[in-house]
Amino acid sequence: MINQQTDTYRKLHFAVMAIEASAKKQRISGRKMHERLKSQGLIHERLFRHYEMLHTQSLEWVVDDTIETLNNWEKESEEAKQ
Repeated sequence: MINQQTDTYRKLHFAVMAIEASAKKQRISGRKMHERLKSQGLIHERLFRHYEMLHTQSLEWVVDDTIETLNNWEKESEEAKQ
């Protein structure tokens, strides 16, 4: 149980760090970035699911990847609505 809690804590800490750093780079609030990522399912589908690979990268790389993925997913979502 402790190992699972530790793993969950690490993933949450990583996600918060990625969200805040991405928000800073985009010059928007952390809340707004969280809302955008959450609306696309990116927090769970990208940051949590791929934690093992992502946390080995630099924060700058993770931020760039997160923003690029978010923009792509938002664009695809908009195109699907049309």
